[in-house]
Parts: sequence; structure tokens; C-alpha cells
Amino acid sequence: MAISRIAFYHLETLLWIARLGTFGAAAERLNTTQPAISARVRELENMVGRPLFRRDGRTMTLTPAGRHLVRESEPLVARFLHILGGAEGTETGGIVRIGAGEIAAASCLPGFVAELQRELPNISLEIEIALTADLIQQILAGRTDLVFGAGRIAHPALRTVPIGAVDLLLLANPETVAHLHADRGNRNFPIWSLSSHSPLYQIMKDAIARSGLASSGLASRSVNLCNNARMMIDIVRAGGGIGIFPRSMVQQLLAEGSLMQIPGASDLPPVEFQVAIRAAEMDPAILHIFERASRLDISDVPRATPVGTALARG
Repeated sequence: MAISRIAFYHLETLLWIARLGTFGAAAERLNTTQPAISARVRELENMVGRPLFRRDGRTMTLTPAGRHLVRESEPLVARFLHILGGAEGTETGGIVRIGAGEIAAASCLPGFVAELQRELPNISLEIEIALTADLIQQILAGRTDLVFGAGRIAHPALRTVPIGAVDLLLLANPETVAHLHADRGNRNFPIWSLSSHSPLYQIMKDAIARSGLASSGLASRSVNLCNNARMMIDIVRAGGGIGIFPRSMVQQLLAEGSLMQIPGASDLPPVEFQVAIRAAEMDPAILHIFERASRLDISDVPRATPVGTALARG
């Protein structure tokens, strides 16, 4: 084996293909072209004397020789990147892509991003707001580097750290609350929730099933889904139904009385949050940002004084 001719970029290319699954994704990550990636792989395979990948549909699967080389070279590449990047591994700059749901975006993310920009002026951030299920697919595909996700994230290819929980409230506007009481559940007010893939959806269903709300007819109401929490808040505020929302996003509306808690629905469990990166992540900047994010507490946000649910206000 002509090991002396193996360059750092050969190993870096190998690891990114192994992580992302395609030559195209690795080319995008390494800011080069797919033909260049293919050429690097051919050079590396010629040097080691064995094929390192086999094509499996649109993805590239490691051969036994490829898996062995990845396992042995990964810690070496990570160490080398750390040395090149300096003490924190972030001085060389770059683009880091962060994904978050609306709840994180409305609570811990703004302050966290502002601190990152002051601390890491050479790093550019690309932030995408989406549902956690979509963000998990993006980070697994290499299109996102770090994710703030709702619920427990369990995947062998991801490394996660819990960052606290956010209180949830089942809310309506005062007129809807009054009608719910006066009509004994006979009027059809739909319930609004995020996608059925969201942990908020299951929390809402479980809470209604185990509470006294089921006997009022609330459990039989239609459930409308929307992937935009702020739009749902506006709909419920306008009298278009009932919604389950994080306190951090509605505390001002609670304080001013335009939204109220549904009587008997005050014991919703909080939704947990985690920050996630790929388990095999090597980039010093991403690892540094992950370490900073793991110290966040998403529950540490100012809370408005709870608004009573007295029906006289309706």
C-alpha cells in the first residue's frame, strides 16, 4: 500500500461520503464537485488496493475494507481538524446550519444565536425553522448540522443532550371558553395541533383522554393540523377553536386576556427538548456550538402571571 501518497483530503472525503451516503452530498459539504469526489475515491481505492464503496441504489455503501478504514481514520481526522482549528477549532470560519422548531425559535434560540455571533464572528449561521421530524431527516442527510428538537430523539446515528422542557397549555379565547361552559360541549369548536408527528399532538390526545374533558365532548371534536404554531395561535385567538400551545409563545396573550386556559386542562405534561448532532461529527465548529447548546435550559424563560379562567371574563 502506497500509504505515503494518501492526503488528508482523501480521508476527509471518505468520511463525509460514509456519513452522508452519496458523492453529491459529500461534494456539497466539501464545497467541490461530484467528479472531484469521484476522482478522490478512485485515487484512494488505488492506494489501498481494494474497493471502499459499493453502489446501493442512489447511496454508496461501505465495503468491509471501507468500514475498517473509516473506523481507524475517523479519530485521526477529528484530531487533525482540532489542531488546524486552534484552541476552540473555530477560528477558520465556515457555515454552520442550525435547525429548530418554532418553540425553540421563540424561546432560547434568539439569545443563543446572538451570543454565538459575538463569540464566533468568523462563523456564518444558516437557520431553518421546521418540525422536528423534518429536521431529523435533514441532519441524517447532512443538510443540517445541529438541531433543537421537541421530544426525545433516539437514533443510533445521532448524539443528543437534553436542554429542559416547556410548559404546555390548552387554550381558547374568552368567548370560546364561555361557550364551552354554557353549551356543555354541544357547540363544535375544533382543536388545533401541530402535525401528528409532533410530540404536542400526542400530548394533547393523551391529556384529553385522561381528564374530565372527555365527558364534555371535547374528545370527539375534530382535530385540525397546521405546521405553523403562530398561525394556530392567531386562529384560536380569533375564535376559531381550541389549541395546545407552549407557554413561552403565548404568555403575553395570557397576560392581556385574549387567550385563556380551558377549565380542567391545567395539568398537561411539559414537552422535552434536546439538541442533536451526528454521532460521528468531526467539525470543530459544530462540536463547539453543540457544547455551548448543551448548556442551555429552554425552560429558563420569563413567565407571565397565570391568567384565571373565570367565566365572568367571557
